Amino acid sequence: MDKFILPLLQAAENTAPAAPTSGGGGGAITFITFGAVILIFYLFIIRPQSKKRKETEKMQSSLKKGDRIVTIGGLYGTVSNVRDTTVIIKADDNVKLEFLRSAVSTVVTPAASKEDKDDKEDKIEDKTEEKEQSEGQSSESGK
Repeated sequence: MDKFILPLLQAAENTAPAAPTSGGGGGAITFITFGAVILIFYLFIIRPQSKKRKETEKMQSSLKKGDRIVTIGGLYGTVSNVRDTTVIIKADDNVKLEFLRSAVSTVVTPAASKEDKDDKEDKIEDKTEEKEQSEGQSSESGK
């Protein structure tokens, strides 16, 4: 190993120092480089994180009774009551837990509004009627 390093060190001693360069444009290049680094950090780190934080805050503020959620600890539950800073989650039949709103990670299924429930019931009724009609037609054509 000494046979390899020793010649490199000797060669480094024998080289003459480089001629001094003019410092005319060094400040501008440094400024542009720092500006580019700051721009890259903003575009790839700061902006996406702030956008994600805003979406999370919006989701947490719009929690309502009946939402199926997951906490940051991984607990699945259904929102049974919403307060100013806390949420009461029904995890099982007789188990209710109180968490901070900030502990809610995601909403798995939002609570269906009354209009959504009515629309679903109408669709189910329509499908049932269509099925009955198609069964009636197939039995008539089979005769």
